Amino acid sequence: MPESMSAWQLIASGDATLFAIVRLSLVVSLSAVAIAGFIGLPLGAILALTRFPGRSVLIVVINGFMGLPPVVVGLTVYLLLSRSGPLGALGLLFTPTAMIIAQSLLVLPIIAALTRQTIEDLWSEYGDELTAMGVGPSGRVVTLLWDGRFSLITAMLAGFGRAAAEVGTVMIVGGNIEGFTRTMTTAIALETSKGNLPLAMGLGLILISLILVINAAAWGVRVWSEQRTG
Repeated sequence: MPESMSAWQLIASGDATLFAIVRLSLVVSLSAVAIAGFIGLPLGAILALTRFPGRSVLIVVINGFMGLPPVVVGLTVYLLLSRSGPLGALGLLFTPTAMIIAQSLLVLPIIAALTRQTIEDLWSEYGDELTAMGVGPSGRVVTLLWDGRFSLITAMLAGFGRAAAEVGTVMIVGGNIEGFTRTMTTAIALETSKGNLPLAMGLGLILISLILVINAAAWGVRVWSEQRTG
């Protein structure tokens, strides 16, 4: 197809518009995953190792939010950041920062839920040993997070895959502004509707490649960890 040839030509020539969109997409998604990991990893570990009133409800909510529709997250952030919202004075709506916030909220439940399950499994295996050694609560969290680091890397990669392939959330809070808040997924939707198929296909090829690389990395980390512990 001529469009596919043109798409490959755009990639091979290093088209500035195409790679600017890819660059912004990576910055937004990686930043969101870093923020979600910073919050979700300790949150998941704390949920796994502590007992408090309402814990079961919180676990159910976090697990349920793993499948939260992206447009709902986008709408929530939009209402918070809009001019009439509680955070409207910050002027963050339709900026990359708003997109990072929205994607962080989207990815956070995934990382927290997978972390909780991983740490609970490790605690059932090593809990008696850590208790006998007199390791305190904070020490348990750090020890088990480190011991489960390979599984947790997989959780982070899963979060990145969700963020990178998402369109509804960033469309709502970012506005899909050319040269400012246009990501790969939103650009593909727009350029397809405009009939600019080479750019849309070029972005699609890069996005698919990124998703495949992410999944290959997750699989590689899992296999490597099994070989090391086997």
